[in-house]
Amino acid sequence: MVAGKAERGPGQGGLTEAIASVGVVAAGHPATARAAAEVLAEGGNAFDAALAALAAACVAEPVLASLGGGGFLLARPAGGEAVLYDFFVAAPRRPKPPGDIDFRAVHADFGPARQEFHIGLGSVATPGVVAGMFAVHDDLGRLPMARIVAPAVVFARDGLPVDPVQADILQIVTAIFTASPESLALYGSRRGPGLVRAGERLSLPELAATLAALAAAGPDLFYRGEIGARLVTENRMHGGHLEAEDLAEYRVVRRAPLGRRYRGHRILTNPPPSLGGILIAFALALIEAAGGDAEPLALARVIAATEQARIEAGLGVRPAEEAAAAMLDPALLALYAERLAGRAEAPRGTTHISVIDGAGNAASLSLSNGEGSAVIVPGTGVMLNNMLGEDDVNPAGFHRWPPGERLASMMAPSLIEAADGRLIALGSGGSKRIRSAILQVVVNLLDKGMAPAEAVAASRLHVEGGHLDLEPGFPPADRAALIAAFPDHRLWPRPSMYFGGVQVAAVGTGGPAGGGDSRRGGVVEIV
Repeated sequence: MVAGKAERGPGQGGLTEAIASVGVVAAGHPATARAAAEVLAEGGNAFDAALAALAAACVAEPVLASLGGGGFLLARPAGGEAVLYDFFVAAPRRPKPPGDIDFRAVHADFGPARQEFHIGLGSVATPGVVAGMFAVHDDLGRLPMARIVAPAVVFARDGLPVDPVQADILQIVTAIFTASPESLALYGSRRGPGLVRAGERLSLPELAATLAALAAAGPDLFYRGEIGARLVTENRMHGGHLEAEDLAEYRVVRRAPLGRRYRGHRILTNPPPSLGGILIAFALALIEAAGGDAEPLALARVIAATEQARIEAGLGVRPAEEAAAAMLDPALLALYAERLAGRAEAPRGTTHISVIDGAGNAASLSLSNGEGSAVIVPGTGVMLNNMLGEDDVNPAGFHRWPPGERLASMMAPSLIEAADGRLIALGSGGSKRIRSAILQVVVNLLDKGMAPAEAVAASRLHVEGGHLDLEPGFPPADRAALIAAFPDHRLWPRPSMYFGGVQVAAVGTGGPAGGGDSRRGGVVEIV
């Protein structure tokens, strides 16, 4: 258990008096960031602000965030120990046979790439977001929950104009959000066929009422009360796994973060059973062990090697702690460093919120609904997740998850206590690209000395299954070397949300700064 709601002391890690009166927020939408900024300005701390942003994201970023999904919050109270709140989704306790469930394949169209997902009630895992909100608030919050969700209630009730980024995201997942009459009723365009378009106002009055009711009644409304009863009825009638015991027995898990040293910096990230934090820690250790600068070709090889090491260590298939220990075994790191040194020159939907307040409290929050299951809990405006239908959180295969256990995740909310005294909160959306997006931004910040905005905006690459995806903007020599090393490659015509959405908040002797990822509509608010 973490310290409660008492006032926090002065920040640590080189924070100056000049920073004591400000806070910095980085998030994936202006309304998400605005909600956090409002709460900070009214005396809330970083954790209040992160929860306000979470609620607002469910309105402003509906594909990426929902009360029907799951997430993680890495909290570091000023002067205290960091704790990871795991409120990711859990597997159903009594799975039904595949032939008895609603489980359908659809494709998300990224333009140059397509990715298969599965939707329907058979893809829905036990949601954790509501439980997570109240657990964090009970431990670390300062303002009443009703005040924290107030901006989101207003956004949902009065509506928000759909910005071009969210319109593009909705277009990518059109097959999901038009798959049920209930989803189309919420997100359909009033100007014609299809989903809401850029410039249209999206209002979600049922979601506004749900947020207000939860703030008044607490999480039992969702897990043991009327909302839970509706959710269970839908599952029983229409081919889902979830029963009342799945909801009643759901618990938020507080974990010690995974801590690693990297070139004199301390990095805290998401521990097992999450996969993303381990993969980032392995990649950073491999860069350090290999020596030299992490230039684009070296990074591409590290990303490819990390994928292979994940398979070799059984990460996501063996028990989490056992696989994580194997992944970070010095012998395995040494083996992969050797392989890299001798190698010839040729051969999914998530959002993130980072907040640091003037006292030095830091919150790094990653939230996902998968891409959504197209299933709306009747009368609530809440779309349920499709985590049982995502291959990257089901590495052992569909319908093979351990009953009642937490699913694995690529999400990796992280904090950096830099050697120069800076405190940095960061994380990303992006399905399988989360690990590579965060890795590249960390290298840009710590090895290349970039400011947060520059580090986030820099061109990215990703390697998976021997295939290279490459954004434009790399120097010609680096681009040529990458193409020569990875004959199986795809050159993207412009930066894309496919490569994640890293949101960075930082404070230090240079003052507050942030980087909002334009690939996913990211913005920064300095309060």
